[in-house]
Amino acid sequence: MTSRDIRDNLATESYLMTHYEKEEPLFLMYIQKPCIIIGKHQNMFDEVNLKAARQDKLTLTRRLSGGGAVYDDLGNISFSFVVDKNKATFGDYSSMVEPIVSVLKEMGVQDISVNGRNDILINGKKVSGNAMYTKKNKMFSHGTLLYDVDLDKLPAYLNVSEEKLASKHIKSVASRVTNIKPYLSKTYQSLSTLEFQDELLKRLYKVNDLADIAPKEIVLDKKDHQEITQLVKDIYGNDDWVFGHHQPFTNKKRAYIPLVGLLEARFQLKNGRIHFIDFLGDFFNQENLSDLRHHLEDVPYQRIALKKSLEEIEVSHYFTNLTNDQLIDFLIGDHSDD
Repeated sequence: MTSRDIRDNLATESYLMTHYEKEEPLFLMYIQKPCIIIGKHQNMFDEVNLKAARQDKLTLTRRLSGGGAVYDDLGNISFSFVVDKNKATFGDYSSMVEPIVSVLKEMGVQDISVNGRNDILINGKKVSGNAMYTKKNKMFSHGTLLYDVDLDKLPAYLNVSEEKLASKHIKSVASRVTNIKPYLSKTYQSLSTLEFQDELLKRLYKVNDLADIAPKEIVLDKKDHQEITQLVKDIYGNDDWVFGHHQPFTNKKRAYIPLVGLLEARFQLKNGRIHFIDFLGDFFNQENLSDLRHHLEDVPYQRIALKKSLEEIEVSHYFTNLTNDQLIDFLIGDHSDD
């Protein structure tokens, strides 16, 4: 993509997901100016040091997929695979990013792996975070590639939860991440971010010149650009979407659950029943959380009642890798009634 604005790029990705009809998977790559992208279920005010971000004029937006907050600059490459929903498994990041991992190995990177949830690691440090989103018959899996990012900026802009740091046995987010560039063969360590992107493309498509894959390029017309611009206005550049609306709450449960992620429930109780409930965190989901929220409202705040209300609900569709019993344990916590 030619735009360096994350809002344009996310809107283009979303637009193509619903308008690209060919069976062949779609592959996108994009680079953007300094920005922060939070996950669909996160609270911007919790996740981001807004004073620092605004002072440095970072672009702030929210994506459609779950997962955690990300800082990008011109040293990062984002990528996305758009595929038919029935040809991929939601949450199977290992299969989705395998082409990227294989190319990095070809370029000299050693000790590279995909962790249990959604990261690509080099020597145990994160170089890529990934997230998925489904709509109708399509699914996209998108992620980052930290090639030459200014990692010193991360602690200034991102507020990382103590629960998440404890789960990784680290003291700061900066100690958990690294750039790809130093791990490449010396042949590639002098490449600019754009040159690195081109090299990735050539190797992914197994060609010596990008001209060889020019016929595969999607060229957008005026109508496409108009609809993408409208998506930016309606979603990715819309403060109502980016910052969200959060109702007041009286109860809060919060935990980092292995293979699920950070999960937080904020809810009100009225006459012993759940009056309102919302879920925040960096978890992933396939189904719209509003359905689950509506299902839990007016249910007595008791283990037996919650278990009965969820009998016909597959909780893992709303929180990937979470079981029904785990959700009830999380919500009830130390509360004992039966």
